[in-house]
Amino acid sequence: MNEWGGLLAFCETERQRQVIEMRLHGLSVREIANEIGIAGRNVQQICKRVRILAASKGFSPEHDMIHTVPDGYKVKGTSTLYKDGAPVIQWVKSDADKERQLQIVLEAIENASESIKPFDPIPKPDTTDEDLCSLLVITDFHLGMYAWEAEAGDSWDISIAKSTFLNAVNDMIDASPRSDVGILCQLGDFLHFDSLLQVTPSSGHILDSDSRYAKLVELTLEVMTHAVDLMLKHFGKVVVIQAEGNHDMAGSVWLRKAIKREYANEKRLEVIDNEFPYYAYLHGEIMLGFHHGHKVKLQQLHKLFASEPRFRSMWGQASQTYIHTGHYHHERVVEDGGAIAEQHPTLAARDAYAARGGWVSMRGAKIITYHKTDGEIHRTTVRPR
Repeated sequence: MNEWGGLLAFCETERQRQVIEMRLHGLSVREIANEIGIAGRNVQQICKRVRILAASKGFSPEHDMIHTVPDGYKVKGTSTLYKDGAPVIQWVKSDADKERQLQIVLEAIENASESIKPFDPIPKPDTTDEDLCSLLVITDFHLGMYAWEAEAGDSWDISIAKSTFLNAVNDMIDASPRSDVGILCQLGDFLHFDSLLQVTPSSGHILDSDSRYAKLVELTLEVMTHAVDLMLKHFGKVVVIQAEGNHDMAGSVWLRKAIKREYANEKRLEVIDNEFPYYAYLHGEIMLGFHHGHKVKLQQLHKLFASEPRFRSMWGQASQTYIHTGHYHHERVVEDGGAIAEQHPTLAARDAYAARGGWVSMRGAKIITYHKTDGEIHRTTVRPR
């Protein structure tokens, strides 16, 4: 392989491409410098820079390196076995290129945003009950997780997850009264993994996964905007919570930012845009608190919401407080310290890790309606279909 021809794939700027193409056509450093009007040492520096970029990807023919690594990775090291002066076998060690991976994720978000149709304001429903607030709770959905029925008891992949999510949102809206406020409460871990690497963000545990991260970005934006559109048709005002989870700490950030930007001109939509993994909303005298459950346990959440300076005023105004959390995939309710804290189930199937650990839970999602003074007055559980 001609070295200069191979280096063209690693040029990052037009000037780099211009210089490398001229080298490919046989021009010397001096000839290139005279042709484009720069110093010869600058031509040499451009060539050196491109060679370094190429070598970081595994391409350096003068060192017998021609096996490149995938986009999003960089070469960590190579080992070459020579026989009679010629390379026979080569081992290439690669590692994640975090900077490039972030760039790929941002490109995926940008591409996904472009595929979303421009937002047309949705007419407000003719009548809504201003006393009511309906809460649609989705938690631990793990989009991008893969489960095999023979091993985990149920199958799960991105196709199943998409239909399950959309069916659940439709079922919850159908079961809800025409409340003045509808809250789309996504309590975290909507995404199964948080980067191009299919591992947990904090501990690096390898995950059973389906699809690539860029595809998950596109699908997430598609189903979430569809859910918001449906809610705008049914409720007078829509509030969106995209809580931080332990599987999608970064994903929750770009998701809420994308929705906030997409619906910037919709006055009936509010995105609770916290950089703090606890969220709250006051409906009349009813305080609703939200947290994924990965930082503070269920039994202690009332203390956090009562003492946290950001929520003290809201806590003082409320006659009743309800706190919602997820994380553990099964249901549990604790009443203590003037609040009812509820742990919600998941719609997702178990993965192999949960199945082998013997953890079983009833899959579902809740829609709960609150009266602005009386508190909870209605709830429905929908099951995956």
